[in-house]
Amino acid sequence: MIAFVSGPVAALAPDSAVVEVGGIGLAVQCTPNTLSGLRMGQPTKLATSLVVREDSLTLYGFVDDDEKQVFELLQTASGVGPRLAQAMLAVHSPDALRRAVATSDEKALIAVPGIGRKGAQKLLLELKDRLGEPVGAPAIGAPVSQGWRDQLHAALIGLGYATREADEAVTAVAPQAEAAGGPPQVGQLLKAALQTLNRAR
Repeated sequence: MIAFVSGPVAALAPDSAVVEVGGIGLAVQCTPNTLSGLRMGQPTKLATSLVVREDSLTLYGFVDDDEKQVFELLQTASGVGPRLAQAMLAVHSPDALRRAVATSDEKALIAVPGIGRKGAQKLLLELKDRLGEPVGAPAIGAPVSQGWRDQLHAALIGLGYATREADEAVTAVAPQAEAAGGPPQVGQLLKAALQTLNRAR
């Protein structure tokens, strides 16, 4: 098992990064939050989880061991594969997921693409004794949903766009984020922002 990868960032995409390790480029699937902290050519160290299938080997990368552990624990629930586990971490931090499970917050899980009401209820039951208690205190003040602007802006800068372009793209997708009715899904907003930037070029 590959526990982590360490080396310079060789490439960035909306849902993955390539990290050069010993002259070999390893493609690592990452959440927008993880990608937002990476910069082209800069050294990084990502905790990783290797998912082995009959026809593929996929490496998933995380900002720390806590996020990796939650990713692996989520997959112990029936019906949760690596892609859905990653989608859950793209929308919520590990602690936010722990809080959602601890307080039986269906709405928080339904905010994840691919999870409906019945699926959320089932997950809350299955994960109740697996994720543990939240590690940090809940943030006081601005709701978590306000952080999408900073996350999205940082992710676009990390992908090589100029500050002005990132500002314009964030403004362009703001109506979509505000219409979401819940915490905005940064992954979806990143895709929309990239489409906006591609049209502008």
